[in-house]
Amino acid sequence: MKKLCVMAVFISVFVPALFAQENYSEGPVWRVSLIRVKATHLDEYLTSLRQVSKPFIEEEKRQGLIVDYKIFLKETKNNPQDWDLCLAVEYKNHAALDGLDAKVEAIRDKVLGGKQQAHQLGEKREEIREIISDELLQEIYLK
Repeated sequence: MKKLCVMAVFISVFVPALFAQENYSEGPVWRVSLIRVKATHLDEYLTSLRQVSKPFIEEEKRQGLIVDYKIFLKETKNNPQDWDLCLAVEYKNHAALDGLDAKVEAIRDKVLGGKQQAHQLGEKREEIREIISDELLQEIYLK
């Protein structure tokens, strides 16, 4: 009876995952942030991204911490509370996220000049934008 219970637990936990893997294979992992920029501040926000974030992200890419990144500008609005900009950063896999904080801090210190400057930048950006959503997504490829 005990073996039967163990077998039932095994099947209920692992079999659905096996069937899911039949349908797709895993691709890269994406960190996606949806951002609403306050009215009349889009140019200011894009300038900040170009001058500060782009060199930072390019250095992450150069060091192999990320695969790629994309920035999307939403051209339609469903309501006034909708997002305006999507920032997407591609990682090779989940393992690429292990120990990432320490590596990113080193890049932050090199590119931005340290924690204090990054904090000031964050405060300034808080005034002109709101993060609507910050998600971690697994890209999949259908078989």
